[in-house]
Amino acid sequence: MKLQPLLIGVGLFLVAQVGAWFQTNGQFISTWMKDHPIMLSALMGVPVGLCYIYGTSNLVVAFNGQLWPSRLLGFATGITTFTFLTYGFLKEGINLKTAIILVLASVIVMLQVFWKYENE
Repeated sequence: MKLQPLLIGVGLFLVAQVGAWFQTNGQFISTWMKDHPIMLSALMGVPVGLCYIYGTSNLVVAFNGQLWPSRLLGFATGITTFTFLTYGFLKEGINLKTAIILVLASVIVMLQVFWKYENE
């Protein structure tokens, strides 16, 4: 596993997940976002899409050409950013079910980062 593309890929996924959260959930925190969904999609769509594309490219490099780790890291970063942004902006707390899901997402990340593949 290559550390630099891993960090760049995860960083780009985090930026993309934050952008996607505001793109889809901004309607609940801003009347402008609620009243202008097409403008919001136009403003956010290209940067979010590019972050996903380049994030995936970096993670595939980090994991020696394997695509599955990038998908699972994308899932885990999405769950994590959703949790913090939803709590921070919408004040939705974390119940036991959500806490367990966050622990499982963390386990997924740890398995992807620290479990060595046979063809490495």
